[in-house]
Amino acid sequence: MTALKHADNKTSDAYLRRLVLLDTHAILHRAYHALPDFASSKGEPTGALYGLCTMLIRIINDLKPDHIVACFDLPKPTYRHEVYKDYKAHRAKTDDALVHQLKRARDIFIALNIQICDKEGFEADDMLGTIVEKLRGEKDLDIVVASGDMDTLQLVQDNKVRVFTLKKGINDTVIYNEDAVRARFGFGPELLPDYKGLRGDPSDNIIGIKGIGEKTATTLITTFGTIENMYKVLKKSPEKFKEAGLTDRIIKLLQDGEEEANFSKMLATIRRDAPVEVCLPEESWRKSMDMKAILALFQELEFRTLGARLKSAITGQSVSNTAQNMSEDDGFDQMGDDISSGNQQVIPDISTVNPQDLKRAQLAIWIVDSNKTNPTYEEVMEFTKAKDIKEAITILEADIKKKNLTRVYEEIELPLIPILDEMKSVGVKIDVKYLEELSKEYHEEVGKLEKSIWKHAGKEFNISSPKQLGEVLFTDLGLTIKNAKKTAGGARSTKESELAKLADVHPIINLILQHRELSKLLGTYIDTIPKLVDENNRVHPTLIQTGAATGRMASQDPSIQNIPIKSDLGRKIRHAFIAEKGYSLVAFDYSQIELRVAAFLSKDEKMIALFKSGRDFHTSVAAEVFKVAPEKVDREMRRRAKVINFGIMYGMGVNALRQNLSEGSSDGTPVTRAEAQLFYDEYFKTFSGLAEYLNRVKGEAYRNGFTETFFGRRRYFEGIKSKIPFIKAMAERMAINAPIQGTEADIIKLAMVKIAEHIKKEKLDECVRMLMQVHDELVFEIKNDSVEKVAPDIQKYMETVVDPKDISGIICKAEYKAGKDWGELK
Repeated sequence: MTALKHADNKTSDAYLRRLVLLDTHAILHRAYHALPDFASSKGEPTGALYGLCTMLIRIINDLKPDHIVACFDLPKPTYRHEVYKDYKAHRAKTDDALVHQLKRARDIFIALNIQICDKEGFEADDMLGTIVEKLRGEKDLDIVVASGDMDTLQLVQDNKVRVFTLKKGINDTVIYNEDAVRARFGFGPELLPDYKGLRGDPSDNIIGIKGIGEKTATTLITTFGTIENMYKVLKKSPEKFKEAGLTDRIIKLLQDGEEEANFSKMLATIRRDAPVEVCLPEESWRKSMDMKAILALFQELEFRTLGARLKSAITGQSVSNTAQNMSEDDGFDQMGDDISSGNQQVIPDISTVNPQDLKRAQLAIWIVDSNKTNPTYEEVMEFTKAKDIKEAITILEADIKKKNLTRVYEEIELPLIPILDEMKSVGVKIDVKYLEELSKEYHEEVGKLEKSIWKHAGKEFNISSPKQLGEVLFTDLGLTIKNAKKTAGGARSTKESELAKLADVHPIINLILQHRELSKLLGTYIDTIPKLVDENNRVHPTLIQTGAATGRMASQDPSIQNIPIKSDLGRKIRHAFIAEKGYSLVAFDYSQIELRVAAFLSKDEKMIALFKSGRDFHTSVAAEVFKVAPEKVDREMRRRAKVINFGIMYGMGVNALRQNLSEGSSDGTPVTRAEAQLFYDEYFKTFSGLAEYLNRVKGEAYRNGFTETFFGRRRYFEGIKSKIPFIKAMAERMAINAPIQGTEADIIKLAMVKIAEHIKKEKLDECVRMLMQVHDELVFEIKNDSVEKVAPDIQKYMETVVDPKDISGIICKAEYKAGKDWGELK
């Protein structure tokens, strides 16, 4: 490698501080596919980790960094996925072996005292961009981005910020400064997002403008600069494009593709304002690295030579000399003052922690910061900087008191801990034989569907393979439809939403959709649930109290809250959840709870009056909006009212409203945007109090950074002040819904607490068991001879857990049904 140059573009003996930023996911991904499937003797996959460590050692040896920061992608969707659901959609699911190594890589960085940076909703690239943006002004700091992804080249700035990237495999590397970027592309790094905006990026499924390739994109960028300037010239002086040698066809593509170009540029642009703190310590990472820990980790991973190579990179000794000087016990003590144990926080081993204390701490941190869903023990300790779990609880509870969250913590969440433990312990009875019969029926149906699909296709193929399915549908059968979406590589999408558009074009489509539904039901529920039952055929789902930022609970093993109920095929699964002999299942369901919450939170007089009247709410709203008598409201009017009633709760805009109204239209006639706008305006004109409330919530979220439920639960929105319109709009939509959905979650949790207290006080434990909570529904197992006596009491607690006097006289109406299985309740 040539000598690295400093920011003044001159090789110098005066040493700048050097910061290396690692694009961890890209490096691991490249290593995973470049190296063999290494594994330890215990079977742990290690190939990608070996490649990562090899590259780290090379970086330490060649770049001699003073500071290193490892940036990570997180598995949850980012803001790019929120605004473009097909972002990276064509990528195959990450192999489990790679997922494991992505998680394990953190152990390596911790041992090496390398800072870790990640943030939900953002990619590692955005971490890199933000850190570069915040630190590039420091005169004595030299920044190198190490990545396996060329996207990071847009961060290059003169010789101040360079990119150390992999050309091939993990050994062939190159360093790009600004001159090198210009030599490769013909323009500067700042224009790379514009380049992608025009030609797209198949690797990320960024569409660009169809028909614009690398050569044309390069001509456009070198001639006109940014996309914004290009379109400014195009609208004012289109003849300049002909002067640049561009054809009428290209000009027409540009004119038609302005929206796609700008949108693609947005997706391709690395964020430089992610909500992360950047603070480089005064001392080098070497000063506090835990060499004993990294040696132990290398030994566990069975990397027999990497310890010696690491010391060689740090000390400058040859590998042979280093190996001779090393022992398993010395922890590289011969390296003297360069390496020490440091002042890192010592986190007690989790095996020494009381499980109930841990639950309390996890609950507390989630209430303090709603975005910390399912917090780990390590996250609790790192957040509080406490020496033990007791101190962590003290710190968090003080914060809870300071933020006026005591009621949520002490009256709603803490009392739920033993209730959820008891629900998990009791479990729910499963009719395993029924599921086995259903499995046989569905597998036979899948087999029949396969044969029918193959008959229409004229050949056998893997129906679950998007590539093979696409070839059959779009090449062999030649199916097509207007405005169909494609992958970045030009292949037609086979996603369910796209196939649904072809439902009337060819009979094979409905067969494929049925095949998909059945296959998912079998794999996720029907064939899985029987494996989870105990010796009494009861399954014990875990309700995750801290599962969502809104306050709602999640569930797993099995995910009872996601059992589908919209189709007959899915609803059949509920019949497998049965009552014990001598008992009945009784389900209590809040009626239109979110709409009732919206009414009393907004204090909209018309909404409140409609609920107090006891009439059907959707029919009443349709009558108000369409200006007809309630008895004149037809099915389509009521459907439209229902769509907007619930859509408004989720911040639905006019375009989304138009789409939803069109999809369920009784006569199949699409709704125009003008019609949707008229309906939208009329709705808010009718319910002006609700409109004012929703605007007020957005304003408060912007000022405070959070929203609050009726009970004071907070949800934080870090993107509410973003300069990126899509991010801000997404945060605003979530902010509108958060107080409503969060209040509903608080109400049903509070009801669970009150009902559990009632059961205990009246000594009903033997005849009443709380089994499941599914969003607005509570399911109990009640002795047959106690149903008529106990059910009305439970209903009363649910309806009065919040005094109607405190919520504008609205009753949180609950209804209940009973039966022998969950799917057949009356």
